[in-house]
Amino acid sequence: MRIAVVSAPATKMPPPDFVKTLAKGMSRMNHHVDIIDAWTEDGIKLPAYDYIAVVTEPVSFFSGKIPSVTSRILAAASSLVGKKSAAFVRKTGFFTNRALFNLMKAMEKEGMRINWSDLLFNAPHAEAMGKHIGY
Repeated sequence: MRIAVVSAPATKMPPPDFVKTLAKGMSRMNHHVDIIDAWTEDGIKLPAYDYIAVVTEPVSFFSGKIPSVTSRILAAASSLVGKKSAAFVRKTGFFTNRALFNLMKAMEKEGMRINWSDLLFNAPHAEAMGKHIGY
């Protein structure tokens, strides 16, 4: 299965370790995985993937808001209606569950079918989650 892992951290930086280990866990299950940086790429190639995992974090420790770049990259993709997907948020503060809700709302707005959502605590946890993707 071709999987896109959309990395949308709160600030413009390379994909964090937990995103890389999530992708590593997926590729260990014989999936073709590409990491797409939401800050530098436009999302036009997202419809070509079989499965899309969006990984983000709250914009601040006391906020449940997700980075605006997350909604922008999803909106830029031409057609994500019915696309099987997963929503992941890195556990960082008090309102992480609210950030997960906001991420899922943004994905559903584009018509994506979310079959899995969860919080990521650290890199080893992310790798373990990646091994169960798509099932």
